[in-house]
Amino acid sequence: MNARRPPRFPRLRLAATLLVAGLGGLSTITALAAGDGGGSDPSVAALQSRWAEIRYELPESQQAKALEELGKEAERQLAEHPDSAELLIWSGIVRSSQAGAEGGLGALGLVKQARGYLEAALAQDPLALNGSAYTSLGALYYQVPGWPIGFGDDDKAEWHLKRALTINPDGLDSLYFWGDYLHQQGRDAEARQALEKALQAPPRPGRELADAGRREEIRHLLSQLEK
Repeated sequence: MNARRPPRFPRLRLAATLLVAGLGGLSTITALAAGDGGGSDPSVAALQSRWAEIRYELPESQQAKALEELGKEAERQLAEHPDSAELLIWSGIVRSSQAGAEGGLGALGLVKQARGYLEAALAQDPLALNGSAYTSLGALYYQVPGWPIGFGDDDKAEWHLKRALTINPDGLDSLYFWGDYLHQQGRDAEARQALEKALQAPPRPGRELADAGRREEIRHLLSQLEK
């Protein structure tokens, strides 16, 4: 296992990050992956839309509370449709985004809950939302502190992120989080290639706000690489 970097609390890196999913979007968790691919269920589409509004339009001071409420809604939907891998993924994305917004050691409970949802989604359907569960889990593994504080593990992060890329090699979130991970590892030349490719990712219908927010995060990260 690779040596772990120092913890980056109080704001866990989940856009969101990233996946998205940010994902990107912990932001220090970045918001996790925002779900590459649109949900086939209207309830999933509603969660995606509200998450993007919270992440990219609300002031940071209001995001934690809004994400807490959205997490409750995701879990209500999941209780009615427990076999939905898409709802499991979005329950994980929202809770990990909430962890990033709240920060502090209390966020660890939320990211552990998110990991459980994402692992359950992989057990249900690893291809759901173009492999977003792999992207989001990978993002958690490199953004969450390692033992004894958390479950972070760079080797697991790389495995999950690479798996996401085999499923969705041209996805906005899969490429963004792979590029961000490479940057955290000091592999900036590879990171730049991934991020530049991410900017060429095809638009996701109905996900215009999430796409615009993620592309801005990519440009910001590219500007950091130039420094």
